[in-house]
Amino acid sequence: MSSPTAQRLSVVPSAFAVEHLPHATFPEDDEWIALVRAPEGLTVVREAWPSGSGERWIGLYGAASAHDLDVPGMLAAVVGPLAEAAIPVFVASTFHADLVLVPEPRAGEAVAVLEGAGHRVDTRHLRS
Repeated sequence: MSSPTAQRLSVVPSAFAVEHLPHATFPEDDEWIALVRAPEGLTVVREAWPSGSGERWIGLYGAASAHDLDVPGMLAAVVGPLAEAAIPVFVASTFHADLVLVPEPRAGEAVAVLEGAGHRVDTRHLRS
C-alpha cells in the first residue's frame, strides 16, 4: 500500500438492501442502517434477510483506514477503480470511513479490482 489513499477494507458480514421510498420522510420502522433524505424521497439501507427477494448488496468498509473528513481522495480511490470496471456502487459515509456497497453477484470481481488498485481487502465474510 504505497499510495496515501490505499486502504484496508473489510467485507461486512451482512448483506444489504437499498430501497427508495418516494413519499417518506422517515421509515416506519427502526430496522435501517443508513438514511438519506432528498427532494425525491428517502433512500433506506437495510440489512437484507438471507431469504429475502430483491437486489442484495455487499458492503466494503474502510474502518481500518479511518481518516478525518479533510483527507482528500479516499472515497475516489475506492469508487474510481470500481467505476472503471463498470461495477455499480452505492455509498454511505461515516465520520471516519466509507461504506461502499456493490451488487452481491459482483462482489468477488469488486474485491479483485480493489486489490489490483493497491487496496487490501479482508474477505473472511465474503460468501462464495
